[in-house]
Amino acid sequence: MNKISVARNTLIVTALIAAGALMMAGCGKNKPAGESEAATARNHGGIAFVELDSVIANFDMAKDKATELEEKTKNSEAELASKSQAFDRDVRDFQNKVQKGLVTRATAAEMEQTLQQQQQTLLARRDEMAYSLNEESLVAQRQVLEYINTYLVEFNADRGFQYILAKQFPGPILFSDSSLDVTADVIAGLNARYNAEKAKK
Repeated sequence: MNKISVARNTLIVTALIAAGALMMAGCGKNKPAGESEAATARNHGGIAFVELDSVIANFDMAKDKATELEEKTKNSEAELASKSQAFDRDVRDFQNKVQKGLVTRATAAEMEQTLQQQQQTLLARRDEMAYSLNEESLVAQRQVLEYINTYLVEFNADRGFQYILAKQFPGPILFSDSSLDVTADVIAGLNARYNAEKAKK
């Protein structure tokens, strides 16, 4: 079940890797809500940043997606374990009958061929599950990043930043002024927007 176990954690890990150099432009064309906010943005060179690992870890949508993937992984593991146990029982039954001479050679050959086909089907199902889970995790990761990207346009509408950078370790940003950190505001806004949309469904 190595592939399925790896797929379980792909959502958050892949999101962090894929967004390592993510640079999201704000809405420079939008008018700032207040002169002081616009002045602050200009004084900072029009740049802010978010701690991306914190955003992902605290974003309810990412948590929901990870929980969904975890549940699907557990179900897949349970199904595969059940089929594996059934296959092991069939193998032991076959070996017992052959050792005791309870079947003819022709019947034993047929049983062995059936077991080989059963094993191939089991392996194919395992690979299919791993592929499916991996694909779902990649789609979920893209959905989370797209949601964040879309929200940042809304978030920046009254702030006037030219860039909102994604910071993480290790990453291309080695130092940043903590006064440029908008992580907490982004997390709060993301969760408020996401949970409001979720409540309407």
